[in-house]
Amino acid sequence: MARLKPVTEIKRHATEILARLRADREPIVITEHGRPEAVLLDVESYEELQRRLGLLEGIARGERAFGEGRAVSHQQAKKRLARWLGRRR
Repeated sequence: MARLKPVTEIKRHATEILARLRADREPIVITEHGRPEAVLLDVESYEELQRRLGLLEGIARGERAFGEGRAVSHQQAKKRLARWLGRRR
């Protein structure tokens, strides 16, 4: 569960907050005037989220293509790939 921190606390204690963030990898929701405004993540967590988002976007593109009838059989895909690889050599 993400921790809530006011922006003023982030400003005053940035070094300590970053050290704890690196250690426990728990996201911090930064608030301003009591409202959530941003999320602070450690770099590893951010990169992992980006990787997962990329995978989900690829799955969504595939599902759209399938729904639009732009799918091919396994055999057709192998033939296309073989032709494509042959042109690259």
